[in-house]
Amino acid sequence: MSTYTTGEIAKLCGVTVRTVQYYDTRGILVPSSLTEGGRRLYSEDDLSRMKIICFLRDLDLPINTIGELLAEEHPENVIDLLLEQQTTQLRREIDQRQEKLDRLTELQKELRSVERFTVESIGDIAVRMESKNKMKKLYAVLLAVGIPLNLLEVAVIVLWIVRGIWWPFLAWLVLDVVVSVLLIGYFRRRTAYICPECHTVFKPRGMEVVFAKHTCSTRKLTCSECGYHGFCVETYGGDNNE
Repeated sequence: MSTYTTGEIAKLCGVTVRTVQYYDTRGILVPSSLTEGGRRLYSEDDLSRMKIICFLRDLDLPINTIGELLAEEHPENVIDLLLEQQTTQLRREIDQRQEKLDRLTELQKELRSVERFTVESIGDIAVRMESKNKMKKLYAVLLAVGIPLNLLEVAVIVLWIVRGIWWPFLAWLVLDVVVSVLLIGYFRRRTAYICPECHTVFKPRGMEVVFAKHTCSTRKLTCSECGYHGFCVETYGGDNNE
């Protein structure tokens, strides 16, 4: 079985020789044997124990607590729990850093798409980035209702053509009008628009949003703050009734 001197075990564990000696004096890492000249020699088990001590110290556990923990009959149970907690914490930190990286990447992409860069542009981009997930959920709701409604339309039209039964189409037409009105209201309450001129986030007046020309992310509207009339960027506006 391999043995290690104080210097070797310190190097393997990334600590100083003084630290190893200190753990010996505290009785939590006693060397397995001594040479004739009195030099400490550590075994493979001692090395494993030292790695555990270093890990527990990284968790900011006091020396006294580590000594008591290692003196337990089954310290591996507590250590396993600590390892699990540390793993969960590290995964949470990784997820948070990944989220920040994604936001930075998205910000870079948005900045490259801005023709005339201003300080206000960053504010507009930040608002859009924060609302992007909410807008995705909003569109998902609209699709979840709209697609079945369209499929139902096809079904009642086929039934009318093939069987000559027309009243289901009439019933669908009434349903379509009611659902469309509800969806329009749902959409209007939860969307707002960023004016490219004064950078105000505003909600359109009346039914302007319904009849306005639009792209997948903009609508041609009149800003309620500065009166600008043109394409404004769509963003999530919440719901005043929620």
